[in-house]
Amino acid sequence: MSTITRDRTDEETIITAIRKTLTATAVVGAVLAGSAACGTVEQISAGQKLDQAFGELGKEKTISFELDLDTDARSLKALDASSNPEPGEEIPDEVADLLSDATISVTAQSKKPIDESGEKDFVGMAMKVRAHGGDIVEYRVVGDYTYIRSDAELLGEAMGAPVPSAEDLPPEASGLKKALDGEWVKINTKEMAETTAEPGTEPTLDAKTQKQLLDALRKTVAREVDFETADSEDGAERITATAPFRTLIGELFDELRPLAKKLPPGMKLPTDGDLKEVPDAEVTADFTLKNGELSEVYVDLAELAENAEVKKFGLVVRMTEGQTPRAPADATELDIEEMLGGFGAAMMGAEGFGEGDFGEEVVLPEEDFPADAA
Repeated sequence: MSTITRDRTDEETIITAIRKTLTATAVVGAVLAGSAACGTVEQISAGQKLDQAFGELGKEKTISFELDLDTDARSLKALDASSNPEPGEEIPDEVADLLSDATISVTAQSKKPIDESGEKDFVGMAMKVRAHGGDIVEYRVVGDYTYIRSDAELLGEAMGAPVPSAEDLPPEASGLKKALDGEWVKINTKEMAETTAEPGTEPTLDAKTQKQLLDALRKTVAREVDFETADSEDGAERITATAPFRTLIGELFDELRPLAKKLPPGMKLPTDGDLKEVPDAEVTADFTLKNGELSEVYVDLAELAENAEVKKFGLVVRMTEGQTPRAPADATELDIEEMLGGFGAAMMGAEGFGEGDFGEEVVLPEEDFPADAA
């Protein structure tokens, strides 16, 4: 196997590890974050308060929040081991350290209120990943361009693999050199989508289908989730939602099956047999409201691990003040072909290859940035 192909395999291993670790988190967070009106007097009050809080949030045209995992590297390694990964697909130590320390900041801006917005309504988006004391990578989608900058040295340390340096690039790849030096660069979003899209790729969910999915979520939460309320010491109100995970997910997918034909290609709903493998432990989400507004959501997922070595595993979402994504000044525009070619040259230079060193097809990494985010 060539070194380039091996590097590609390593990157896929890292991406797979990240996805495996975060999939359950994302699903549970989405399910328990749904608003509902429930069956008892106490739950009606809690459900209405959440419904109002999420309703007000949905009226905003710009929304910002921070996302991080409340866990440690040891718990992530134990969680990964319990999924019986194939040899070579175990989550790397560096990725476990990165995930346990990382904070992701996200901002989305739409022409319409968020709860009425489809993909084409979003006019700006920004995301920043911070870990190990610095900003590892940041990107913004504004207008026709995607803007990117990164700390190549910190990124290499976090991923456990050296990132090509600017010295490894050919002279014509001056724009990519700036990217590796931590300066802002920009790429035409439409061109990037056309270059990196897979054959047969179709648009994501429209606003109508998204509303139908949300309605299905609300019906499921109303039937299966129990709510309790309590006041915290700082004057904020805390609403705790608890539900058995397998039952909750099973009921949700039953509601979604009539919408299966409207889902994007490749998105298949699990069968009843698949769901039998899902833990039925109770999952808890704590919602913090300040002056009636949602300020934080904490989802405790430790029970789902069914592993005594997983001591702490939670998802934290903190709402922050909405900020309009802006295009960075003096960003250098990159040509897509130049960027891909320059990266390939950098990899060859870093490994010391000559023209005759490749016995296998060289496969360049896919872009990790969502080209169609705007």
